[in-house]
Amino acid sequence: MAAYTEEAREAELSRLMTQYGDSIKRLCYVYLHSLSAAEDAAQDTFIKSFQHIDELLDGSIANEKAWILRIAINTCKDELRSSWMRHIDKRTEIDVLPLSVSFDTDSHIDLTRAVWALPVKYRELVLLYYYQDLNLRTCSNILGISPSTATRRLQQAQKKLRTSLEGG
Repeated sequence: MAAYTEEAREAELSRLMTQYGDSIKRLCYVYLHSLSAAEDAAQDTFIKSFQHIDELLDGSIANEKAWILRIAINTCKDELRSSWMRHIDKRTEIDVLPLSVSFDTDSHIDLTRAVWALPVKYRELVLLYYYQDLNLRTCSNILGISPSTATRRLQQAQKKLRTSLEGG
């Protein structure tokens, strides 16, 4: 493992923040239902990634997007398990979503509501596959499940969404 200068490590972090900052904040918002909590979680994600930035610079990490999204998901899950989050009202109206997350048309609002109504194991996969444009193999690696399980869950999520959007 090579020793990298502080400037090289900070430059890599800056690149990650520029490249993935919005995606991570949106992902965190979907988990936490609060813009301020999402911003805090995104910041924590980058702090945690900086602690392991040498591995990224070494090339030890095959897929940096999958790596940083996994850190973000784990950070959000840790936040949700905290005692503070148990006392917060997590209901969110679609109208108050940040502009980068909300959509103009009613069909997009209905779709977003339907995705949020999915059980977590389906919602995570839908968000990674459709909203983050990751392939199923990468999604399965991030979620720690087999590719066949990811495929099955995605099919089940699509079926649930279809049923929900068609009205039963």
